[in-house]
Amino acid sequence: MPLHDSYGRTVNYLRLSVTDRCNLRCTYCMPAKGIHAIHHTNILSYEELLQVAEAAVAIGVEKIRVTGGEPLVRKGIIHFLERLACIPGLQRLVLTTNGTLLPEMAAELRCAGVDGLNISLDSLCPNTFAGITRGGDMHKVLKGIEAAERAGFQQIKINVVVMRGVNDDEIVDFAALTLDRPYRVRFIEYMPTLQDDAWKTRIMTGEEVLERLSRKFELRSAGRETMAGPATYYQIAGAAGMIGVITPISCHFCNDCNRIRVTSTGVAKSCLFSTETCNLRPFINAGDDQALRDALRSVVNGKPKRHDICDSGRHHAILPMSRVGG
Repeated sequence: MPLHDSYGRTVNYLRLSVTDRCNLRCTYCMPAKGIHAIHHTNILSYEELLQVAEAAVAIGVEKIRVTGGEPLVRKGIIHFLERLACIPGLQRLVLTTNGTLLPEMAAELRCAGVDGLNISLDSLCPNTFAGITRGGDMHKVLKGIEAAERAGFQQIKINVVVMRGVNDDEIVDFAALTLDRPYRVRFIEYMPTLQDDAWKTRIMTGEEVLERLSRKFELRSAGRETMAGPATYYQIAGAAGMIGVITPISCHFCNDCNRIRVTSTGVAKSCLFSTETCNLRPFINAGDDQALRDALRSVVNGKPKRHDICDSGRHHAILPMSRVGG
């Protein structure tokens, strides 16, 4: 039975974080000084995460995206994904990764039942990539994408956070990746998750991205995906893949929001920037599946009409993305 919030939006998508740890330190994801890792005793076990996932599917969730931190750094992740994929009623199991561990793990992920990958890649220039990730190796990610193709993943999405003055000169190069390969390259507006005073100067809007691409390519509207995230897609004439834009700042997509989030510590959120949360641990610890389902329903019912990060004069708490799963 479809799950709806108080504004009539269908909610069928859960972003489930399995860890706050990551092997990169992206500038927009965590402060320069880093964050204190949550002690492993405070992270939900795989059994507990499975309990949350089963409850979510029972009330109407059809798609689960496993996130982190970097989900592939957690030991035992493959077996956990195998169990997730077997939940009756779950139609799609996908995963977001920085791609650095895909060369070794892509085939296992596909065999486990993961049917789609979102891979973060913010630059095709090794030095720029290393700067954004604070030391990451771009070539590992490219090898990871190749490994995902070999493993048989049909849906490979490449996520690019566009930052003016940092990587916006690579927009055309990223779009060109779709000419011969069936990738979905998605350009994401920079968001003020770390309360950067200069965040507005870093934003390149989705409209600007499309305008720049239109100077080089003939773009055709390709609409949006069913049971997917917020990207609006376009296709270069004759291209094998697609280009997407995700515009949380310039043109928020709250009217179509279909997802909730659960952090690796068991905190449920109805909106990335909402301060309203629900601690699921008491229901998990009690083994009360009905109460857990009711708690998730209350999170859905509490979804705000829209976020307020664009509102003048509003201040936002620091939000390390590694702890909320993006």
